[in-house]
Amino acid sequence: MPELNWLKSSFSEASGNNCVEIAAGNADRIALRESESPAAVISTNRAALRALVLGVKAGKSALA
Repeated sequence: MPELNWLKSSFSEASGNNCVEIAAGNADRIALRESESPAAVISTNRAALRALVLGVKAGKSALA
């Protein structure tokens, strides 16, 4: 992926080392990483990320 502009939630810790960061990738791709391991980047599409976020907000678990 090309250089990405990473964003993190305003709810993150002040130290900034315990959060998920997100960046817009190419086309419909979204990149995600954990701030403690910035080299480990995964990507997904916008629809899948939206479904994940809505599921988390609704209290659903993929493990259930």
